[in-house]
Amino acid sequence: MQEIVLQTNNLTKKYKDFIALDHANITIHKGDIYGLIGRNGAGKTTLMKTITTLTTKTGGSFSLFGSEEELTESKRRIGCLIESPAFFDNLTAYQNLKYYSIQKGIVDEKQIAKVLKTVDLSKEKNKKFKKFSLGMKQRLGIALAILDNPDFIILDEPINGLDPIGIKEIRDTLKRLNEEEKITILISSHILSELYLIANHFCFIDKGRIIKDLSKEELDLECSKCIVIKTKDVKKGTVVLEKELSTTNYKVIDDTEIRLYDYLENSAKVNKTLLNNNIEVMGIYESGISLEDYFNSLIKDGDE
Repeated sequence: MQEIVLQTNNLTKKYKDFIALDHANITIHKGDIYGLIGRNGAGKTTLMKTITTLTTKTGGSFSLFGSEEELTESKRRIGCLIESPAFFDNLTAYQNLKYYSIQKGIVDEKQIAKVLKTVDLSKEKNKKFKKFSLGMKQRLGIALAILDNPDFIILDEPINGLDPIGIKEIRDTLKRLNEEEKITILISSHILSELYLIANHFCFIDKGRIIKDLSKEELDLECSKCIVIKTKDVKKGTVVLEKELSTTNYKVIDDTEIRLYDYLENSAKVNKTLLNNNIEVMGIYESGISLEDYFNSLIKDGDE
C-alpha cells in the first residue's frame, strides 16, 4: 500500500463569521506532485498554513506521515514556501542560506552547495539577492525549503508573476526534486495549464470547499475529445459498441450517458449502428474542453 504523506479530515478554519476552509478532505501519497487549484482567495493558502501550523485549525484534523499526535517530529520532515522568505538584499545567495542554516542548526556547509545545485543556482551563489530575477528569487526560496532535506515540501503559488522562462525553470526544478530527490510536493496555483505539466494529481478548491479531486488520468478523461451518446439503454448500448464497432474505449458516465473515445471522425456511423440495433439515441454529439474551460466549469458549478 502506498504511504500516505498527508491526510486531512474535515479540516476547517474560520475567521469570526468567515469560513476560509470548509471541511476539507485531501489525501497525498508518497511521490505525488499534488496540484491545488483555485482562484485567488479560494482557500489554498489557508489550507497550507493550517497544515504547517502557521495558523491554527478551527475544526477537523490532519495527519502527517500517519501521525496526528507527534506533529512536532513530523514537521521536521516538511519544507515550505508559503510566504516570501525574508532574504537580505545585500547578502549573496550563499550568505542568505548560511544565515538560515545557522538558525536551523545545520552544521554541514556542504548542504548549502547541494541545495543551490539542486535549484540550479550554483553559478549565482555569490550574486547579491537584490540582483536576482523574480524566478531566481523563487528558486532560492525553494532551496531554503529543502535545506533540511525534507520528505515533503509545500509551495504556495511559486510560479505567480513569472515569465515563461521563469515558469519553466521552476517546473524543471520541481520535476528534479520529485524524480531525483524523491520529494513529495504540494503546490498551489490558479493556472491549471501550468500545473498540468508537472502534477500527477489535482484538487480543485473554491470558497474554502474541495469541489473536485482527481488523478491526471481522470482529468485527461474529463477533458478528452469524445462522442457523447445519450440513451436510456446504456447497458445495451455498450454491448453494441463492443460487438458491432469492436471498441471498449468508452466510459459510462451515468444511467443515460456514454462517452466514446473512438470514431471521433465518424459519429454518424456510431449513431447508425446504435439505431440499427434498436438503441434509442436521445442525443449524440462531439465534446471535449480545454483545461481552462474545465476549471471554469467547476467554479461555475460551485457558484450555483
